[in-house]
Amino acid sequence: VLALIFAVPLGVLAAVRRGSAVDRAARVASLAGVCLPSFWLGPLLMLGFSMRLGWLPVSGRGGVAHLVLPAVTLALGMAGILVRLTRASLLAALGEDYVRTARAKGAPRWRAVGIHALRNALVPVVAVLGLQAGALLAGAVITETVFAWPGLGRLLVQAIQARDYPLVQGCVLAIGLSYVAVNTAADVLAGVIDPRLTEDAR
Repeated sequence: VLALIFAVPLGVLAAVRRGSAVDRAARVASLAGVCLPSFWLGPLLMLGFSMRLGWLPVSGRGGVAHLVLPAVTLALGMAGILVRLTRASLLAALGEDYVRTARAKGAPRWRAVGIHALRNALVPVVAVLGLQAGALLAGAVITETVFAWPGLGRLLVQAIQARDYPLVQGCVLAIGLSYVAVNTAADVLAGVIDPRLTEDAR
């Protein structure tokens, strides 16, 4: 959710202002987000915001402040992918005939971008968002271990180390069901955005 909130507006802004300083900055930032692994980014954020600045707790479970660094660590990688995909999809949609027709009929630019182009550009973004849930769940195992967060990923690691195979099976089953649920929700959302997808399925 955090990745989606920041990635889509940044991708739209980069596409609308193609070739500008904002576009270049968005592409560099998204590339950095894609390239930096969570096992390196997590300790880096911990060093900067917890040990040096003292703004956030280092690890453990408590209030909302304990969630910030793990959530940002997980969100940055996915946000980088979504920014680049949103930008590319929106640029492709802006070149379609229906957008040019809307502009020729006098539709303002914000309407042509926000209603006509963005609606179609979001379909591949939602599809990839569902697929990236698997990478997010895998990254959670590393992130929870780094930040000592008592979540399902850390529990899985502890179960493997203790050779508690029933618990390992339970964790894997829970992760698999979560992946299926997220992808199902993504398919439903894609059908809401573009009803033609559900009509084609029928």
